[in-house]
Amino acid sequence: MSDPYASRTPVHEQPIDGFGTVRVLPLDPAADAAVIHHWVSGERAVFWGMTELTEQQVADLYAHMATLDTHHAHLVVRDGEPVALLQTYEPEADRVSECYAVRPGDIGLHLLLAPAGPGGAQPGWTARLMSVVAAYVLLGLDRRRVVVDPDVRNQKAITRFLRTGFTAGPVVALPEIDLPDVYLPEKKAQLAFLDREILFPG
Repeated sequence: MSDPYASRTPVHEQPIDGFGTVRVLPLDPAADAAVIHHWVSGERAVFWGMTELTEQQVADLYAHMATLDTHHAHLVVRDGEPVALLQTYEPEADRVSECYAVRPGDIGLHLLLAPAGPGGAQPGWTARLMSVVAAYVLLGLDRRRVVVDPDVRNQKAITRFLRTGFTAGPVVALPEIDLPDVYLPEKKAQLAFLDREILFPG
């Protein structure tokens, strides 16, 4: 089977024995809109806050993000199959900065996993994917610490981060953002942090 993403240049590429080669690609808002819309419109992605958006609105949102220097979107692909949407951001340029003391070397992360394939969820699949994402943001981007802010009701995501090595921080209220290009309602979030030394000592 040919890889429809083969011609795209990854920002990170990592082979994992028994899992495949994972590539982190800069998101193409137009080309990737259909895949992303399929993921975010499902009930399982309700905490992503985009279930009501059309495919064109998804494309427009990520086209706007592509103009920013502080927020970046990526499509994570395993052996030619899209498996996750990764967003990274500078915490000091995000509303999360109003809720914790940002340190030099911090990077923010949002991760939406694709729905499980026909065979259902596979043990260890998420952990291996998370290890690639962590290697990219901590080593590839040379950051000291990752901060995540999942919705406090999203226990699945919180458990996934804690299992990866994150330490739970405080529960906070991320303030509403109401700008011409973006609207985000207030969000009660569970902050969690991952220091580089936890996964990559030395």
